[in-house]
Formats: sequence, C-alpha cells, structure tokens
Amino acid sequence: MHITATAIVCAVLAHGEHGAVARLMTPEDGLQPGYVRGGRSRRLRPVLLPGNIVQADYRARSEEQLAALTVELVHSRAGLMAEPLAAAAIDWATALTAAALPEGQPYPRLHAALEGLLAAVEAAPSARGWGAALARYELLLLGEMGFGLDLSECVATGESSGLAFVSRKSGRAVSAAAGEVYRDRLLPLPAFLIGGEGGEAWTDILAALAITGHFLGRDVLTDRRAAVLGARDRLIDRVKRLA
Repeated sequence: MHITATAIVCAVLAHGEHGAVARLMTPEDGLQPGYVRGGRSRRLRPVLLPGNIVQADYRARSEEQLAALTVELVHSRAGLMAEPLAAAAIDWATALTAAALPEGQPYPRLHAALEGLLAAVEAAPSARGWGAALARYELLLLGEMGFGLDLSECVATGESSGLAFVSRKSGRAVSAAAGEVYRDRLLPLPAFLIGGEGGEAWTDILAALAITGHFLGRDVLTDRRAAVLGARDRLIDRVKRLA
C-alpha cells in the first residue's frame, strides 16, 4: 500500500517512547492512520497539530498493516492555538472527523468542507463567519454517515414554506403552524440551515448547533466515540459567552 496526498491532520496519539499514530483526512482515501517515527520529537510536534495541512506519504506491505507515515508541513495553523475560540473550533472539527469516520473510506465532500471550515476559522478566528460553516459541516457529516436530516418540507403538512422547527425524533422539519402547539418538544430551525437569510447572530448559530449536536450524540458519537463530545461542549461554552 502506497498513498501520497496533501492531508489535514485530525488526531495524533503517542505511540511508544518517541513515535505517534496520526490520523489524517485525505481527499481521495478518506481518514488514514499511520505511524510517524519520531512523531513526538521537537521537530515534528509542531507539524502534527490538528488543523495543519501536510504532505503525507504512507507505505505498508499490506492493507491490514499500520502504514509507516512521513509528513512534511504544507500549511501551519499553529498560530491559532493562541486564540481560545478558534483553537476550540479546530479541536472539535478535527476530533469529530477522526472519531466519526470509518478509516479508508473516501469522503471527498467532507474533506473539502473541512478544509473550507478551517480556512474560515483562520480568516476570522474571533468572528461569527465560521459558526454557520461549522453547523453545515456537522449537517453534511450526518448525511454522509447515513443519518441525514430532511429539512426540505414539513413532516406534518408536506409544505416547504414556513419551516420553523425540527423533530427530535424523526430529524424532519416542521412548519411554524403545525409545530406551534408542540414547540417545547421541537428544536428551533434557523433560516440559514435551509438556505434562507441569517446565521450571522450567535443565537442562530447556537440553534443550528443544538440541532446537529442532538443527532450527532444520538446517532453517530455513541459508545466510546462519545468521549470526543467534551471538545464540543468546550466550544459551545465559549460561543455562549459571546451570544
């Protein structure tokens, strides 16, 4: 097995005294793990930071063997680690990707969306612009994992206008008229998630993240994978301070 790709660092775990196992998101081969010799060294620690872009070279004798991985830095986002909100956003987006995706399966749309989200965080680390991108990334990931939400029409009436809520059970949209009497049981649906205006306010972003967070926790990040939700909680806490 031999893979070369420009990839996004998503997770790094210590392995042995000096090495590390890195999980990178590649454009065509999905999430790929590899053993980096000296991955915990002073030279490579700044390279293997989640959110960084690296040139990766994987080599293994078989598909079942953990590949030996060498990396060269292409683009560093290390400077964002000094920005608490940006650092929390990168930490969560990369941790979610590493925890949710099966290894070795191609997800080109997710790779492109993740790179776009990280670029948005980098462009405006303390602004609201990337909040909507994060919610859309989580929504896309749910869909790619087979748990997509249907926000195209009201589950009760079949109408596509006036959508205001999401059913916690079915993941389908509900109109304002049909959902008013049940609003305490439903999740508010911000307009930007269905192509409308909005998303600039932190309250809209928090509403969108409440929707995606509910279904990520219920359907994707279960069992041992649920541990990464702590990174999401830390990000949400920081966003709430701004709302």
